[in-house]
Amino acid sequence: MVLILYVHYHCQSIKVIWLNLIVMREKIIHNPLADLLICACSSIWDDDSEVLASGIGLIQRLAASLAMMKNPNLMMTDSEAYIVSEPVPVGRRNGYEPRRETWMGFSRIFDNVWSGNRHALVGPSQIDRFGQANISAIGDYEQPKVQMLGMRGFPGNSISHANSFFVPVHSRRVFVEGEVDTVCSIGYNPARLPKGYWLDDIDIRRIITDLCVMDFEPNHKRMRILSLHPGVSADEVQDNTGFDLIRPDGLGQTAEPTPQELATISALDPNNLRINAVKTR
Repeated sequence: MVLILYVHYHCQSIKVIWLNLIVMREKIIHNPLADLLICACSSIWDDDSEVLASGIGLIQRLAASLAMMKNPNLMMTDSEAYIVSEPVPVGRRNGYEPRRETWMGFSRIFDNVWSGNRHALVGPSQIDRFGQANISAIGDYEQPKVQMLGMRGFPGNSISHANSFFVPVHSRRVFVEGEVDTVCSIGYNPARLPKGYWLDDIDIRRIITDLCVMDFEPNHKRMRILSLHPGVSADEVQDNTGFDLIRPDGLGQTAEPTPQELATISALDPNNLRINAVKTR
């Protein structure tokens, strides 16, 4: 009798361990938040016409690729020198050959950028209430605590074409109380508006974070919440933001990915690189 109970107990323990391993495996090969963010980010290009969709970063790149699969007007490059007919999967290509349509060298890229026919999704390290973004340096510019990328193409891009932001961790370190430490891209700040420009010339479309989706209210150019991700409250978003947000009544939930979108994302990311791209809080 004792032997039977001993075997039964340990079989149950093994079963529990096995079930836990299955759950862990499912968590490892799937990251629901990453899929949600990719879909939310891809929606920024839903209404675009024939523009160059640029996603700078893994989540952003997958979002642009998903958007191109839904909106055939969009253009994408192979990140080298060609326009492609379909998005190129990220990571190891495993024999996949990009379907290149035509040459797209730097001169044509700049023609495209300066004519406004581009919508980029970028990932700033700091964003302020004006939508000014920083990718250059944290701290005093003359003696920064952290030196980052430099301003790169942010100044010219931000004043030439539409831009949206992706923030993987929504916090007061990103959404700062005052101005960003180094202003790399133009925002809705009248004090920094170049001569001859109007606030309506600035086009910051959407801000997607791990908590919510936001935009700028058109009349007063103030950041507002559009939707909340599952399980997130407006108070939580506000607590993690260094300035006041517009919080409309009756905020809805960010749309969950459809089965078709999930299948497309899996095809675009055959190596599951996205599972480590964002962390659930």
